[in-house]
Amino acid sequence: MGSYDLAVIGGPTASGKSAASIALAKRLNGEVISADSMQVYTHMDIGSAKISKDMMQGIPHHLIDILEPTEEFNVSLFKELAEDAVQKIVQKKSFPIICGGTGFYIQSLLYGIDFKEGETDQKVRDKYEKLAESDGLSSLEERLETVDPVSAKAYHGNKKRVIRALEYLELTGEKLSDKNKRQRAQESVYNAAYFVLTMPRELLYERIDKRVDLMMKEGLLEEVKKLMDMGITRNMTSMQGLGYRQIYDHLSGEYDLETAVYEIKKQTRHFAKRQMTWYRREKKVIFIDVTKFGDHDTSAERIADHMRDIINGQI
Repeated sequence: MGSYDLAVIGGPTASGKSAASIALAKRLNGEVISADSMQVYTHMDIGSAKISKDMMQGIPHHLIDILEPTEEFNVSLFKELAEDAVQKIVQKKSFPIICGGTGFYIQSLLYGIDFKEGETDQKVRDKYEKLAESDGLSSLEERLETVDPVSAKAYHGNKKRVIRALEYLELTGEKLSDKNKRQRAQESVYNAAYFVLTMPRELLYERIDKRVDLMMKEGLLEEVKKLMDMGITRNMTSMQGLGYRQIYDHLSGEYDLETAVYEIKKQTRHFAKRQMTWYRREKKVIFIDVTKFGDHDTSAERIADHMRDIINGQI
């Protein structure tokens, strides 16, 4: 496997990361570590597009179905669990493959970013949560726009990240975007082959729309109903995921189902655009246009061959 410590497979939602990671793991005696903020939760399979046991094809997966929806998952916990998983995989003489679309999580692992206590404060966070409830997310986005326009643009529509940026600025006096820029200038803890799957925007948006339609057919509405029956509330971390919060709002009477589905598709497209913006700022990323490997739905094997050749130094 050359001198690489691990591989990362990133990319926007619906770009085929999971299939590529499994195909690559087969070729490198690898195990997959999920870098997804929603697939950690049990009972949340459809809306998170969680990979099934059958789809794993015998490849060990880490950080999937490890928390209850009532528990909080954040970047600090991800970094701790992912570092532990990497160590265990290496001890087994297997090859770690990080797969997921949460770029901030991947960055925390690659660059060993520490999250100091002074950078978080639950009271400050609760203050902004209450403001979001009373005045709407747009009011917080406007506030962030005046003090940290880079973060405001990157986190538009993402309440958790907007609040985090305001919290960080209040506690440290530094813009979160400046901190992220500084951390990107650091050298990675690992020698990672960092792949990002891409495709033309029109095709990606078409795949996103089809995925949302499939989620509805598979029972996303019923999945959210069950979560609500379990006592899961709108302000819990697990319910902030795309798809879940829109269906929750529909079931709470805020708008009809057609509007909820429309909002899921729209917000997911916006999210995919923000994901690509994030990846373009990362260092030493190898972009792979999946359309160059034939029909996308059947190209995971060829993409994995290409990745393997890069990792082995043959390209």
